[in-house]
Amino acid sequence: MYTDIHCHLNYRDYGSIEELISNCLKDGVDKIVTVGYDAPSSEECKKLSEWYDCVYFAAGLHPTELSHSSFSDLHTVEGLLSHPKCVALGEIGLDYHYPDTDRERQHLFFRAQLEIADRLGMPVQIHSRDCAEDTYNFLTENSHLLRHGFLLHCYSYSPEMTAGFLSLGAYFSFGGTSTFRRSKKPRRAIAAIPVDRLLTETDSPYLSPSSMFGQFPNTPRSIPEITANMAEIKGVGEREMCYAVRDNAERLFPKLKNRI
Repeated sequence: MYTDIHCHLNYRDYGSIEELISNCLKDGVDKIVTVGYDAPSSEECKKLSEWYDCVYFAAGLHPTELSHSSFSDLHTVEGLLSHPKCVALGEIGLDYHYPDTDRERQHLFFRAQLEIADRLGMPVQIHSRDCAEDTYNFLTENSHLLRHGFLLHCYSYSPEMTAGFLSLGAYFSFGGTSTFRRSKKPRRAIAAIPVDRLLTETDSPYLSPSSMFGQFPNTPRSIPEITANMAEIKGVGEREMCYAVRDNAERLFPKLKNRI
């Protein structure tokens, strides 16, 4: 009953997807959300969800991919949200990592997608890198568009910032980086966040856990290791954490219960 709330199965690095899904199920990873970052990848994620019972998807325009996206792509994303296995609009957000970042365009698309999600009653998966304060201020200013819930995926900010996001109703997911002892911020954040707001992800094929250091690709099969690490930090049993994560995921993303 393990849950990978955020990965990218549409990449070609995995080899046989059918074999990967079969191995995930053998490992107990039976809920997987594959996440789009532009219109074509979101369409591909939809197809994967139709091929495999345990796979669901999210559709959205990622902040670092906006130079390849247009406003017409917002209509594509909006159309995908009605699919019975589309659990969220995402991943969307802000990313100031690169020096040529067009912050104005990121803010414009972020708000436009939050408006779509709010209008259609959908939760959102949010990407935020190197812009903790701006993300918090943006979400605070647009908190009326977050009524259907939101996830800060691959969370890496400080426990101090965490309190602010919690006050807005955030859920938080953590992946392989949190399994490294030297990853102080994610581990401290997990310790500070209530169990009923925690989720597990891999962001695969990226961010392999400590047992796969230096290996690529990461896969949803890493979820048991991530879950066990989170359980250890919280001082609860792995089975208890498994069930808590599943309850949290289905509360935030109600369509995760759907099957087609």
